[in-house]
Amino acid sequence: MTAESRLNAAERIDRSRARAWVLQIHYRWESGGFEGSLRDALVDTTATRRISPRRLPFIRSLVILLDQHIEEIDKAISGALDNWSLDRLSAIDRAVLRIGAVELLECDDIPPKVAIQEAIHLAEAYGGDDSPRFVNGVLDALYKAPSAEG
Repeated sequence: MTAESRLNAAERIDRSRARAWVLQIHYRWESGGFEGSLRDALVDTTATRRISPRRLPFIRSLVILLDQHIEEIDKAISGALDNWSLDRLSAIDRAVLRIGAVELLECDDIPPKVAIQEAIHLAEAYGGDDSPRFVNGVLDALYKAPSAEG
């Protein structure tokens, strides 16, 4: 049993809303011409916005993982894109894919199906009409791709 499957309903809601905060932080970092790292964008966001203290540990965890592994995550996503490049994607789709990918690749306590489903929910809420299907396809391909370890 994974840690994610042991969460109660309120904790699952907190994690879903935390992912939405990570999306906002990423979007601010990438699109707003924010100077500095994702961690800097996190610090600035938490200083200027009210975020539930229950959500902050998960937000911090995902932002730090994204910041530490952004190059590997982008490489993995690029390998799962069919006839697309990462820079051609909308900022929202790119951010949603990065969040889903970091959970797939770096968060052993989150089941892959949960990571993909949560990314689809973000795409439904914040992306375009085709975003949910696109995100599902890319993350599913990433999940099914053979790992470097074999």
